[in-house]
Amino acid sequence: MTSTALTTSAPGAPPGAPSGADATPHRRHRGLGALGRLRVVALGLLGLLTVAALWEAYKALAPEDGVLIGETRVLPRTTDLAMPHVWDMVRRLFEPTTSIAEEALWQTVAAAALVSLGIAAVGWVVGTTVGLLLAVAMARVRVVEWGLLPWIVLSQTVPLIAFAPIVRSWGSRIEIGSWEWPPWLSVAVIASYLAFFPVAVGALRGLQSHSAIHADLMRAYAAGWWATLLRVRIPSAVPYLLPALRLGAASAVVGTVVAEVSTGYLDGIGRLLVSYAGQASGDPAKAWAPIFGAIALGLVAGAVVTLIGVLLRPYRRGEAP
Repeated sequence: MTSTALTTSAPGAPPGAPSGADATPHRRHRGLGALGRLRVVALGLLGLLTVAALWEAYKALAPEDGVLIGETRVLPRTTDLAMPHVWDMVRRLFEPTTSIAEEALWQTVAAAALVSLGIAAVGWVVGTTVGLLLAVAMARVRVVEWGLLPWIVLSQTVPLIAFAPIVRSWGSRIEIGSWEWPPWLSVAVIASYLAFFPVAVGALRGLQSHSAIHADLMRAYAAGWWATLLRVRIPSAVPYLLPALRLGAASAVVGTVVAEVSTGYLDGIGRLLVSYAGQASGDPAKAWAPIFGAIALGLVAGAVVTLIGVLLRPYRRGEAP
């Protein structure tokens, strides 16, 4: 004897859609998701206000010469030169960059930050591509992993501030016909040099984390290694790959800023950091503007990876909600 379960849908709902009591959990889940996003935004704003409050509290309570242990200063000075008020830094963003310029300071910083963002994006894409190719090669041939992985790790011990001028010098000698190596490309190469490492290591760990049952099933279907890579290994690597992409994006931003300073690139946020720091004695609040711009670069890079994670949500079922 068999029994058939009948489900009814609300008027106008598609067939099979939950109705009545069954639809309530779905609506509740959507409501909790919206509340969760609002909570994240609220916590972010609260964290920002907390940092500002701690800044002003330390400036008000600590001695002007900072906190000393013996003759060693462990916390900074609280003078207006070393620690401007938060409202002074914010107000300075909307004032002219110089006395003879009409452009507001935030506009100057934003223009330089956009240049650095474009360079960091190129470096991140190149570094991600190289990291993924290396991860696939190491996952495919175990001998390649044994021989290549130690060198990948060792590559990150090279001081970037010493490596950047060499890349700039090599790039300036490259000419293909009428095309000459642009200075920004040297900065992008250095950014990709930092970005490829977390992607290569994270992707390799992800490609090796697939279920043995799924791999056995693909072998039972006589599927080749590449078919298994596309249908089993890569989907299982997504939860490991997203944090690696996030680290790679942050590394690309750091590499871009450091390389701009080391190679003398004049159009990015890195040179503003150095230039405005030299003017801090006469305009201390101005020196913090490019720092805010660099922070914004990191936030944008993280947001891009977050959007990629949203697109790859069907492959993230193993993650905790």
